[in-house]
Amino acid sequence: MTRKSVDDRGRPPWIVLSAATSFWLPVSPKRVFDSLRDENYRSEWDILSNGGAVQEMTHIANGRDPGNCVSLLRVNSANSSQSNMLILQESCTDPTTSFVIYDPVDIVAMNVVLNGRDPDYVALLPSDFAIFPDGTDSRIADAGGSGGFLLTVAFQILVDSVSRVKLSLGSIATVNNLIACTVERIKAYLSCDNA
Repeated sequence: MTRKSVDDRGRPPWIVLSAATSFWLPVSPKRVFDSLRDENYRSEWDILSNGGAVQEMTHIANGRDPGNCVSLLRVNSANSSQSNMLILQESCTDPTTSFVIYDPVDIVAMNVVLNGRDPDYVALLPSDFAIFPDGTDSRIADAGGSGGFLLTVAFQILVDSVSRVKLSLGSIATVNNLIACTVERIKAYLSCDNA
């Protein structure tokens, strides 16, 4: 799906490409949620971390469940293009579903907001994971029985300026590769985690 962002406060004035896919895995939804939100495991699946360590700089709890929080993460990558990148992440869970929503943000823009200035200065295009139990009793799944979850992976990326009319095939290939690589990394990580 594409949309033009013209005068949306807090969104860059470009064409935004959104893509999503869903798949099922035979793993406990809680284990998946804990793994995807935990900065210590992020390099296992997140292409943006480029294999570097991710450090939680700020943690704001949002309710009694420790999984419900907003975090500001710093990527410690050898890649110089990512040295100014932070990740703003919100995670939330309840018995029906869990979400991990995140967005890479520029450190300069985030410092402006942290110093009390207008939050619309930071353009956000969040990506997310939605984790839905498959209806199996979670106690059975956690004990090694059958059960699993449906995981939806969604990305938004800037692809072109508003003045352009057509979406390039390269942009579509980029988001397809991003989703495919992320899905494969998650499957590989969770398979190793279960072994």
